[in-house]
Amino acid sequence: MTIPRAPASAYGPTSPGQADSSPGRADFSTAVSAAPVGPVEPTGEAGPEAQRSVVSPGEGPADLRLVAPALAAWGAAALALDAPVHLLVLTGAGALVLAGLVLSRAVRRRAGTLVAVAAVLLCAVAGAASAALQGADLRRGPVPRLAHEYAQATVELEVAEDPHLARQRVRGAQRMPPAVVFDAEVRRVTAPDGAVTIARTPVLVVVPQRQGRQGEEGRQEGQGREGGRGTAAGSGAWRALLPSTRIRVEARFAPPLPPGDRTAAVLRVAADAPPPRRIGGPTPLQRFAGSLRAGLRHASEDLRPDARALLPGLVVGDTSRVTPELDDAFRATDLTHLLAVSGSNLTIVLALLIGPPHLAVRAERRGIAPRLGLSLRTTAVIGGAVALAFVVVCRPDPSVLRAAACGLITLLAIGSGRRRTLLPALAAAVLLLVLYDPWLARSYGFLLSVLATGALLTLAPRWSAALQRRRFPPRLAEVIAAAAAAQAVCAPVIAVLAARVGLVAVPCNLLAEVAVAPATVLGFAALAVAPVLPPLATALAWCAGWPAEWIAVIARTGAALPGAEFGWPGGWAGGFLLAAATVVLVPVARTLLRRRGLCVACALLLVVLVVRPAPLSRIVTGWPPPGWLLAVCDVGQGDGLVLATGPGSALVVDTGPDPRAMDRCLQKLDVRRIPLLVLTHFHADHVDGLTGALRGRSVGALETTTREDLPDQAAFVRKAAAAHGVPMLPAVPGERRRTGPVTWEVLWPPPPPPTWTPGAFPAPDAASPVPDPTSTPAEQADGPPTPPPTGFMPEGPNNASVTLLVRTAGLTVLLLGDLEPPAQQALLAAHPGLRAVDVLKVAHHGSAYQDPALMGALAPRLAVISAGAGNTYGHPAPSTLAALRSQGARVLRTDTDGAIAVTGSATTGLAGVTSNGRRRYPVRRRPVPPRSMRGPTGVRDGIRRPTGSGRRRRARVCTSA
Repeated sequence: MTIPRAPASAYGPTSPGQADSSPGRADFSTAVSAAPVGPVEPTGEAGPEAQRSVVSPGEGPADLRLVAPALAAWGAAALALDAPVHLLVLTGAGALVLAGLVLSRAVRRRAGTLVAVAAVLLCAVAGAASAALQGADLRRGPVPRLAHEYAQATVELEVAEDPHLARQRVRGAQRMPPAVVFDAEVRRVTAPDGAVTIARTPVLVVVPQRQGRQGEEGRQEGQGREGGRGTAAGSGAWRALLPSTRIRVEARFAPPLPPGDRTAAVLRVAADAPPPRRIGGPTPLQRFAGSLRAGLRHASEDLRPDARALLPGLVVGDTSRVTPELDDAFRATDLTHLLAVSGSNLTIVLALLIGPPHLAVRAERRGIAPRLGLSLRTTAVIGGAVALAFVVVCRPDPSVLRAAACGLITLLAIGSGRRRTLLPALAAAVLLLVLYDPWLARSYGFLLSVLATGALLTLAPRWSAALQRRRFPPRLAEVIAAAAAAQAVCAPVIAVLAARVGLVAVPCNLLAEVAVAPATVLGFAALAVAPVLPPLATALAWCAGWPAEWIAVIARTGAALPGAEFGWPGGWAGGFLLAAATVVLVPVARTLLRRRGLCVACALLLVVLVVRPAPLSRIVTGWPPPGWLLAVCDVGQGDGLVLATGPGSALVVDTGPDPRAMDRCLQKLDVRRIPLLVLTHFHADHVDGLTGALRGRSVGALETTTREDLPDQAAFVRKAAAAHGVPMLPAVPGERRRTGPVTWEVLWPPPPPPTWTPGAFPAPDAASPVPDPTSTPAEQADGPPTPPPTGFMPEGPNNASVTLLVRTAGLTVLLLGDLEPPAQQALLAAHPGLRAVDVLKVAHHGSAYQDPALMGALAPRLAVISAGAGNTYGHPAPSTLAALRSQGARVLRTDTDGAIAVTGSATTGLAGVTSNGRRRYPVRRRPVPPRSMRGPTGVRDGIRRPTGSGRRRRARVCTSA
């Protein structure tokens, strides 16, 4: 993973290298068949001598001579990319002098150790020199100056990668617009003053797209690493560009962030700019590779959604159809290496030609080559051509380059008849690639790929042999050892990036492994025949779709488990901590293997940790607290609230910006049924987590505000509801409902104006009847409400937030959504009897924009605020916290306290419980005034209502449960 580019970070990963390096993308199966993993059973074709010559883990020491030079070049290149030139010159000269002295002494004494030291020094100097030269390219020419000035200019670019729609991100209340992003090289710059300069400078191009109508194709095509919610209008011309195409565009320059990135500038093309003008077509090789990729996409067009999305990704790394939900599932289960086109793809393809590489130079070698009578050298030449074609079609991502380099060096060794060269091949590949592209030295994707492959070549054979000594079947021992070894070395790097540790990575990789080879082989076959026999390609893609579908099922099932992953300290400190823990646990695991009873007990404990049955989890963790009434989910900078309505059932208000966070929260609360899901308004920080709330749960209806200020996000809500068969209802002011012990009333927004027509509200799915707003199977109302007259509604989506007054266990809860002061004042004017409440969900994440009159009238005993840790908006505002505390309110906030649960009742008292530290905060009782001071009215449900027996009965008709 290259260092993130801040200007494009809002649009998600911006290059294949970044996509390859997403957290969890460990190259688990690279070289599984290439490594000599334990004793190999003799075949019927081999005689006794050949059987005895099979490579075993203990056959001689590993050849590590190239490891130190490769590491030296890697480290020197990483440091030298942005180091001062004078420092590099002095250091390099000193290293060269020292290497010369060491070599001269080694020649006189014939000392091999001194030769190795000299080789390390020379490789370090070579790596630093290559990095310094490429780093200087970023500072040369007019591009850095134009970026510093944010100038507008006409540029000629050569496309360096396939343009793709970046995954949309949520920033605050808004979802960033879709954008096409791709790496390119500036070849010619025409400055504003007319000066023309020839250059060769790498840049990142960002093309924001206008949001268009989203059809079925848009919903499927534009949602992966290359997509957001749908297809953006006008993106087709940009996405059709192939690498090596030259175009001329008008763009505004901006500096890259962080400055140490591998691009000299970010070029932003206006959203309303005309399509790119081509001044040079792609090379014939790139045009042919593009036609192959397009043929595979066409052949898989009619597959089921998951198989249709995965098959191009498994074969050539084309993830344009992968939805955000499926991508998140692959990340949670550490299966993303399958979509990054790792060395396993090349291993499978080469295995068809030469068989397992450790048998390639033996009499019992397998594959197609010996059956065709091809010599070793001819086989190596053909294999090299296959490896080069693999790079062209799959694009030169870090894992692809590493796999191809390893494959070419191994094929060279096969052609020369040498044996046991896999580890030296890896070291040589790292050395050559770092010298060729020093930016790989800072790529986390390259690091994960090399670590995983090294583990498969060193740790996996020993672990496989240990398992076989304990009577594990040979093939099962090999795959378990390979997955465990790769996970052990890659997990610390993943913790550095993602601050998490996955518990289901090894079993999910084992279950997916059985389908990887069939899907890859059939997919490559479909890719190869698509240009000449499209019907046959479609048939092969249909066959490959079944194993691809199996992989998707494994990913979704594993990610849905409550304990699929758990948090871990991020950064390098967390990575080193996890590495130390792994070093300690490996000997412990070795000891456990000798005791079958302990192994079974540990396996059962792991299953419990992953499945996390709700009753047991509640006993162990103390969360959620027993008898919880209201829970405020920790969903980041957004809102997600849950009101308990019975065992396994809850009313949900808003779903936050992150589907996974919302799903995890509902899983911990053991919510399986949602009678009503309320979305207060259509801001992304309240609705983008909707798919997580709907996932695997029965939802009675979805209620939203009647104002659609954000049509694209309203369209997303409509599509998600229709996909899950959930009817949509408008929030009617004055409606009162109940579910179990919970009753609620809609106080805001006011009814729409008389000119409003039903077509202005999101239409429900035609196949789903619209429940009566006052009487549904899930909620029983006390009678049709009488809507108040149309009132004034201030402008803005926040001011259209659905506001609920809830009563549960004798307590009153007011949920204000994101109402701002104008709407808060109008709310108080429309409901002058609105008075003291027990619990207040503070409006707009506790921002400074609060109406003092409303806050004073409510005088909450407990105030809860949902805000993201470290948010850039300053939520919650110190002035709002001070105002609440001055009224005696206990204030709890998710950014510091984690998830919040409200417990108690009107008789037992009110308390707030936080997930961070599992602390319980009792809330003071409200002082009761003397009877002589009580007026003729009292407070019921948070609204001052008339007292007296007759009027009490009428009030009960309106509000009782």
